[in-house]
Amino acid sequence: MASTPMILAEGLQKSFGSVTALAGIDVRVESGTVLAVLGRNGAGKTTFVRIVSTLLAPDSGIVRIAGVDAVRDAATVRSVIGLAGQFAAVDEMLTGRENLKLVGRLYGLNKQEARARADEVLERLGLTDAASRLVKTYSGGMRRRLDLGASLTGRPPVLLLDEPSTGLDPRSRAELWSLIEDLVGDGSTLLLTTQYLEEADRLADRVAVVERGKIIAEGTPHELKRRIGGDVLEVRPARPGDLERLARLLRGLGPGEPLADVRAQRVTLPAPERVPTLLAAARRIEEAEIPVADLGVRGPSLDDVFLTLTGTKPLRAVSEPEMRATA
Repeated sequence: MASTPMILAEGLQKSFGSVTALAGIDVRVESGTVLAVLGRNGAGKTTFVRIVSTLLAPDSGIVRIAGVDAVRDAATVRSVIGLAGQFAAVDEMLTGRENLKLVGRLYGLNKQEARARADEVLERLGLTDAASRLVKTYSGGMRRRLDLGASLTGRPPVLLLDEPSTGLDPRSRAELWSLIEDLVGDGSTLLLTTQYLEEADRLADRVAVVERGKIIAEGTPHELKRRIGGDVLEVRPARPGDLERLARLLRGLGPGEPLADVRAQRVTLPAPERVPTLLAAARRIEEAEIPVADLGVRGPSLDDVFLTLTGTKPLRAVSEPEMRATA
């Protein structure tokens, strides 16, 4: 007999007036695993998380957390979940430690346990030095880390993280990922929405791609990458103005259409025949006298998966300016 999933959603639908946010979402997340939900802004990710976290009622469908109906018994569900939304929700007039101790007490920890857990989370997220400062003196990145820490303080068995690493610097992001991996290793179950492809690739056991309120693909990262047909030819022009010209030039070399990614300044094309496709592309580019900064064949990424499935621009990767941002 199959075990009860920690998160189960069937037929979830939600509309806001004439706008359909969810058009029949089915999700199953087993205990101790991570499901990453990928999608552009407006695809329905946050609406889905708000319903699963009992903050919003669906128009139809069911949601169960650890077997408990999230609509009929929201209070019980809230006692077993930790939620971090897209924006920090902490009390500016308390210190960082006081915020986490308060959350710990709300989870039922005694004073000593709440203090110990708060200090542990503060250390893991690099906030120990600021623990005694009022949150109103924190930077935006520090507040974000504290908000994430609040969702972890009670060690809830189910974590719901809506784009958790947005606004974090590389070190804080890496520490967060490590902490999430530790929690999952200890048995926690995680539902994660993200626009960072490398975040999903590293953390997720399974990935669901959402587009216009529907799941259009689901599987392990490896399974989704295999869907697009193996290796990918990638060309980066030396001049931005040559991007579309390169895309037209490479038509007919592979089983699919070349995709021009303006953000990343590259053209990609499925290349199941690695060497012949690479050589043919190099000949065409040379004959057309288009200078390129890079030309090669690589394995597929989740970025390629999203492009292939939706025909739209890829989700976010961490840019160099963002990586240098101060928390």
